[in-house]
This record gives sequence, C-alpha cells and structure tokens, in this order.
Amino acid sequence: MAQRETSAVRSEDEPLLSVQNLQTAFFTDKEVIRAVDGVNFDIRRGETVGIVGESGSGKSVTARSIMGLVDSPGRVLEGSRIKFRGEDLTQKTEKEYRNLRGSDIAMVFQDPLTSLNPVYTVGNQIKEALRLHQNLHGAEATEEAINLLEAVGIPDASRRVKEYPHEFSGGMRQRAVIAMALACDPELLICDEPTTALDVTIQAQILELLQELQEERGLAIMFITHDMGVIAEVSDRVNVMYAGEIVESAPVEELFGNPRHPYTQGLLRSIPGNQPDADRLQTIEGDVPTPNEPAGYCRFEPRCPKAFEDCTRVHPASVAVDSDSQDHTAACLLYPEDESQREAVELHEQRESQREVSER
Repeated sequence: MAQRETSAVRSEDEPLLSVQNLQTAFFTDKEVIRAVDGVNFDIRRGETVGIVGESGSGKSVTARSIMGLVDSPGRVLEGSRIKFRGEDLTQKTEKEYRNLRGSDIAMVFQDPLTSLNPVYTVGNQIKEALRLHQNLHGAEATEEAINLLEAVGIPDASRRVKEYPHEFSGGMRQRAVIAMALACDPELLICDEPTTALDVTIQAQILELLQELQEERGLAIMFITHDMGVIAEVSDRVNVMYAGEIVESAPVEELFGNPRHPYTQGLLRSIPGNQPDADRLQTIEGDVPTPNEPAGYCRFEPRCPKAFEDCTRVHPASVAVDSDSQDHTAACLLYPEDESQREAVELHEQRESQREVSER
C-alpha cells in the first residue's frame, strides 16, 4: 500500500466538511429506523476520506444526508450538524441546498444509469449542469462539455458528446457521470460505491482517474464502499461504519496495519489473500442489525468474538485506542488499551452520560 502524499492531511486549517452528531431516521408505521446514529467526521481540502462497512451500515444514508437528498419518511434529526466551509447545511432551505448541490458539492452514484437520462445525449446532460450552475450556453457550453469528457479520459469526445447513454460502455458511462459532477468545479466530491458495478480493470482506471482529478483540482473526496481493497488504495483516512455508527477511525496505513475494533479485524480477515495459510475464508457470522431503538449497548455485541458482559448494557463511546494513538479511535469497551477493563468501561459510561446531557 503506497503512501499517498496529501498536504491537506497535514493541514491545520478548518475542515472543508465537518459532520457532527449526524442522526438520520426513517419514520415508518411500525418503527423508527435510526439509519445514521451520532456520526462524526471531518474532511479537509485535498483529502480522501473512506467510509467502509457492510450493506445496511448507513454509508449511503450518510452521503444522502450531507447532500440533502434524504427522501420521506426519512429526515435529518435536530441536533445534527453538517458544516460545509463553516456554514451549517441543516439550516438551509431547499432552494439554498439546490444551489449548493452540483456547484460546491457533487455526488457520483454506484450505477451511472440512475444518473443519466436515457432520452438525452450525454452532452446535453452535461450542458444542462453548465447552464444551471455556470450560466454557459450554446457553443461555449458544448466546448466545455467536450473538454470535460476529455478530462475524464473519453476518446473522441467531440463525437461522443452527441451520443446517448446506451451507446457508452459501463466504464464510459461512469466517466461521463464524473464529468457531470465536475462540470461546476465542486470542492467536495462524494463517491457512493462508484466502481462496484465495474470489472476490475475498469475499476482501476476509474480510481486512477479520480486520483488524477483530485491532484489537478484540489478536490476533497468522500469515498463510500464495502471493498476494503479499494479503501486501501484511495483513502487517506478511513471511517468504519456499523449499524449507523462509526466504530473505528484512523489513518489508512494505521487502520490496515493495526486494526483495533473487533468488527474491523473481522472485515480484514474476510478479505481473500489476507489469511494465506487458512483452509477456509473467515467470515463474520450473523447480519448487521436494523437500528430501531436508541443504543444502550454495543450493537456489534451479538456478533463479536471478544464481547463480555458489560457490552450488553454500556454503549461504547469513540475513544482513543491508547494514550499514544490519539488519531486512532474506536467505539469499543476494550479501549483505551492502556487502562484496566473496569476503568475503560467507566470512561465509556461517563462519555455516554455527558453526550446524553448535551443532547437534552
């Protein structure tokens, strides 16, 4: 795993995006599903932050919450803060959010066909974004659309700009969607599993393209995936999600070299090739639970090989794994590692009590 040079990681500037106590719930007739439950993380300019976890862990809902795209019956709850360039997006009107989407924050979805209208040419769809956000029209917009297709590596862009989505291959459609996202020169690009539907060769090309665009444009990228190999390749920092919560957060090399949360350890053990001497691939038994009640316990406890009695009654807070690793946190009662188990549990109880008081 190569060390990626990113000046933003070392920057002391304010984060471009700061997510604080993000809570997004879906209100159904039968229950309230807490899809995202108290998530905190920052993204700085030029930095790639990975969000990883199994299906159902809350990754995509986190992205849609940031974009203001949570559909009914879901909503971002009061007390959540999504600060972009210091402004709290949760306080914006829908009109203000529409102006922000595309021009300042853009999103690339997993399936490009959901982002491209089949009855319009690719060029027309890029030009529509340019018209709305940059006030470009006519030949000027066409020229910029061609430039964007060339920037994302689509050959013969002056011809391709007149073609329809079905005339593009899967990899080219994803490149076209990235071109649309870049049309308004956003500062933050949210990628929601953009390579999942692609074969490994095209996947590698898309990842390389994103890295080149980031270096050229100084983009901040939030990269969502369930693929730990992709996370290792693209991220500067990794947040591991489980059942609506971030259970571990660390710089990418630290997380892969020294994972601390039992869930992260299980994810890494389940990667083919990580256990070359094992007869069988190790898995995490069970499924991600549906978080339909406030967490007064560890949600991973039923699947955790290291669980003990307190895990069923104490909700773990996110704490530094030890006194020497302040940049590496885990929401697990096993930490801080340099304290006794009793002291660690008491610290988590204290942190959770403080959190509950602050939310009242």
